[in-house]
Amino acid sequence: MKEGKAFLKSRMKWVGLVGLVLSAFSLFVHFLLARFTQDGFSEYQSSIRIFSWRPIFETSDLSRTSPLYRRLWGPVGQLESLHPDANPRGHYAGPSAQTNGYIFVRIQGGFHDIRSSICDVVVVSRFLNATLVVPEIQQTTSKKGISSQFKSFAYLYNEDQFMAALAKDVNIVKTLPKSLKSARRNKEIPVFRVPYSASLYYYLHNVLPILIKHSVVELVVSDGGCLQAILPSHLEEYQRLRCRVAFHALRFREDIQELATKILHRLRASGRPFIAFDPGMTRDALAYHGCSELFQDVHSELIQHRRTWMRKRGIIKGQLSVNSAKQRLKGSCPLTPEEIGILLRAYGYTWDTIIYVSGGEVFGGQRTLIPLHGMFENVVDRTSLSTVWELSRIYGPEANIDENYPRAPPAAQVEMKLDAWKNSGPRPRPLPPPPARPKSYNIEGWWGWVAESDNEPESTVVELRTNAHKLLWEAIDYMVSVEADVFIPGYDRDGKGHPNFASLVMGHRLYQSSASKTYRPDRKEVVRLLEEIRGHIYHANHTWLTSIRRHLRSSLIDGLIEASTKSKSSSFLSHPIPECSCLRPDSGETSSNASSPSVHLQVQAALVVVHRCPAWMDGEKSSSPKEKENEEDIDENDPSSSGLFFQHTGSHDVGGEDINLKEESQFEDQEEDGDD
Repeated sequence: MKEGKAFLKSRMKWVGLVGLVLSAFSLFVHFLLARFTQDGFSEYQSSIRIFSWRPIFETSDLSRTSPLYRRLWGPVGQLESLHPDANPRGHYAGPSAQTNGYIFVRIQGGFHDIRSSICDVVVVSRFLNATLVVPEIQQTTSKKGISSQFKSFAYLYNEDQFMAALAKDVNIVKTLPKSLKSARRNKEIPVFRVPYSASLYYYLHNVLPILIKHSVVELVVSDGGCLQAILPSHLEEYQRLRCRVAFHALRFREDIQELATKILHRLRASGRPFIAFDPGMTRDALAYHGCSELFQDVHSELIQHRRTWMRKRGIIKGQLSVNSAKQRLKGSCPLTPEEIGILLRAYGYTWDTIIYVSGGEVFGGQRTLIPLHGMFENVVDRTSLSTVWELSRIYGPEANIDENYPRAPPAAQVEMKLDAWKNSGPRPRPLPPPPARPKSYNIEGWWGWVAESDNEPESTVVELRTNAHKLLWEAIDYMVSVEADVFIPGYDRDGKGHPNFASLVMGHRLYQSSASKTYRPDRKEVVRLLEEIRGHIYHANHTWLTSIRRHLRSSLIDGLIEASTKSKSSSFLSHPIPECSCLRPDSGETSSNASSPSVHLQVQAALVVVHRCPAWMDGEKSSSPKEKENEEDIDENDPSSSGLFFQHTGSHDVGGEDINLKEESQFEDQEEDGDD
């Protein structure tokens, strides 16, 4: 009997041991799969939808041939004849084997500053017949705490693609020769701090002689552009070189492109189009343009503090205190997410439209996006369409520096008060002072230093690393925004008054797909329309809705023509036509419009596009003149688009007027006839 029990116990031990071995083997296999099959694991993650967004749709999907779909999502008919063409025209010599020396560039600034500056230094290098060293992006150097896996330029862009795409334009090398490396290390090479929008005359008469003498110069670019936007007509080939750099050579590194592509697939998984919206509400932009009173809390103090800092450094020449209400009425302040939401709902986009919020973090936090979330259920960004694992993967292996984060010691005065309280006389005694608040403030969170100091605390390594991460976030948002079905900006200026992230997106969309819907609302006109119904903004009458729809529709063309005079003078990449575009009119356009100029020809004349596309483009498919004519006739008179302003169905109903669809359609038909 005892032997039987002993045998049973030993048998159970063996069973348990085998189970432990199998469990350990299973864990080992899973670790191997996670380690060596990252791509497959990522696909598995996306297939089971472990990211946070769960789309909510209640309205039926529109037919792509319906008038309402073409009005909301269809191409802009007047721009369908424009096509990208950045190839050299006429004789264009390749780069010379014998150059005047090396140009080493250090670029400072944000995403849009870096992108514009890279295009400019390539043009400068060709103009001076110099060999360009792959630029160094200061925001992504190793001392910022980023992964040592990447070099400066390669942290954001594909270095090999950059060099290969421009091989016929300029000589590019990855590093300086050894002899010049030591000279730079010893600070023996001449350095130029290039002014913003410098002319080619500046480089020809100031930089070139020094370059020839020393065989190398270092350029420091800090204002987001080191070459004037508008060049003389005989230098038009340099403008096309800018386009080849920005739209063909500058490709993000593979990890970033893969994640952006996955996010695009997840956005389009439902089969519905989406809108990309860039708020443009940065602290620097709000401070520069005097819009601090848009917030009524500590954020106003932060904006004003930044404006003071800008005045001390000569960035702002105006007064410190500015009437934000007047600035807003003049159109100098950004349109808030709430105002953008009102425009989109008034135009006819339903509450379940997908809206992708791009760009950096909106100043004021997520609370500024609450009204937009209230109007649209499917408001998403990169964080809701990807996992933490996917985002951390593009950062590369980084050292853990959170544990070494410096903590300020408690104030000596507080310690003295505590000692005095402990050694004081008999009770009752006053309450002890509250514990000191730690001095390690989060730049993107609570700004406690505002009430305690006139100077901002120095950025920690964690914050420097976060700034580098922001470049990667904006790269993802840039790709998504360029490919979006519709794009609308809240603002198009940065903290120095120059074109910002949204301007580069609009320029890229104009080059790549001119006919895609890109709204450019006139902020002054929009604010005027909003002020008309400020007291009953969520119960607008249909006359006001018609005004909004007409303005948004006209902004597709009028805003583009206005950008050719305003934005282009500051940034060529924000409006790269006509230099980088060609015209491919339809075969039937000339005959059908021989008696009177068409709207298409008027738009083309306003944009000064006269170059005909190469013959190999003639075989591409385009919509027929009849189809384009029908698209132009689509206006606010579509009954199915009426009455959509803030009208949800079921539990999503938040109000709105009951508008007689037939009367509204007749009214808008009369209005359209008046316009004709």
